[in-house]
Amino acid sequence: MKQLVLVGALAGVVSLASVVQAAPMSQARGSNPAGKPADSQRTPRPQPATASSPALPTGELALGTVRLSKAVKADGKPLPAGTYQVRLTTQTPAQEAKGQTPGSERWIEFLQGGQVKGREVATIVPQAEIKEVEKDTPPAVNSSKVETLKGGDYVRLWINRGGNHYLIHFPAA
Repeated sequence: MKQLVLVGALAGVVSLASVVQAAPMSQARGSNPAGKPADSQRTPRPQPATASSPALPTGELALGTVRLSKAVKADGKPLPAGTYQVRLTTQTPAQEAKGQTPGSERWIEFLQGGQVKGREVATIVPQAEIKEVEKDTPPAVNSSKVETLKGGDYVRLWINRGGNHYLIHFPAA
């Protein structure tokens, strides 16, 4: 019985060796046994499309008018409750957050009567990615919403403008 198993295994190895030897010869002639072109003559498959970089604004941009119903701290300084014009600047924070797309954090200025009353860093999230970042319902296009976050320690200003979402988080004053 052992001899029969040994002979069968030896026959399998010999037949496999003949197939392996025949394959390189057929590839050298330009085709394989199925008549298809050899690997060196194959046309490469196109790569699947990848997500393009988000279109982040590059210059200053007026984001609209917001009303803060309570005082907050912006850049560590008090920003009283009131109505402000909001402007995105070209300035980025000195230290970018790890994992952020370059340029996705920028300074926002809060103006009254043309004078800057405060500023804070905003995170810019493209429309296509907002569901990955935020679970709440976003404000309507070209509008904003101000929310006190759970625990009452932070206030979030969320602006939806020009295909991007601007998230600004303030410590409560």
